Amino acid sequence: MRFMVIMKASEESESGQLPSTELLTEMGKFNEELVQAGVMLSGEGLQPSSEGARVRFGGTAEPTVLDGPFAETKELVAGFWILQVGSLAEAVEWVKRVPNTDGAHHEIEIRRIFEAEDFGENFTPELREAEEKLRKEAEKNA
Repeated sequence: MRFMVIMKASEESESGQLPSTELLTEMGKFNEELVQAGVMLSGEGLQPSSEGARVRFGGTAEPTVLDGPFAETKELVAGFWILQVGSLAEAVEWVKRVPNTDGAHHEIEIRRIFEAEDFGENFTPELREAEEKLRKEAEKNA
């Protein structure tokens, strides 16, 4: 099972305040543990929402583009990991070990990623084949 682990933004991360050397060191060690255990597929930190945009669909013929920053800090994402583990409980155990030396991160969300079999018969063999082809092409871009 794959899970997205979502690090929620804080006032500090949204203001552009960079993590301390101590936190970067601890996070690097934690990421190394994840990789050595074979559970980390990817992980990245994100720039503040002031550097981003939202594209909103609905209500008009054309999508609406909203430039950041966005107001609700507690609803924003500051970083993520993609973990491949055996269960939600295992993902939770890993997340409980995330370094938090600066005390700025207050909430981390864990969400299971859909797998092909989760879509049942709606995900036809033709759609599965097309999806697999796209995944292989995308891997070349990484």
